[in-house]
Amino acid sequence: MTVPALTANDLIDWVEKTSTGWRSLLTRHPELLTIPCDIMGVQTVAQLLQHIVAVELRYAERLANQPATDYSNIPYDSIEAIYDTHDRALALLRKLLLDSEMNWDEAIEFSTRTMGPARSARKTILIHLLLHGIRHYAQLSTLVRQHGVKPGWPMDYLFMDIEPV
Repeated sequence: MTVPALTANDLIDWVEKTSTGWRSLLTRHPELLTIPCDIMGVQTVAQLLQHIVAVELRYAERLANQPATDYSNIPYDSIEAIYDTHDRALALLRKLLLDSEMNWDEAIEFSTRTMGPARSARKTILIHLLLHGIRHYAQLSTLVRQHGVKPGWPMDYLFMDIEPV
């Protein structure tokens, strides 16, 4: 018997399901974008969403050997703009995952906003990129519930493959 493994495509599916839920909720409740938020030193939910999609895009670009988009150029003025960035990032990731020549164990150098220069394996960056948003969406779920809006869908990974018996 083989050891169970979670693939990058499995994680992308979870990220997409989670992001789709949030995109839908925020479309129904655009007022949530203006809720005060202090996660990661931001001031509003819109800025937290910018942070989520900025990490997705900037790390996807680094994995593709492209220059990382300047953080200040990543829009957060509308739900559409926020999730357009997400869509760009995930499209780039899907393309990278199809590249049979990609060496996911290769370490690459990059600079972060908080640590400065750093080095890590491509696969570590990929997994971070995919799990990072999940963590922040969980924090966001608590915040919006405290402001009277219940997301209304299960976000745990278990719900990617569960059926009642």
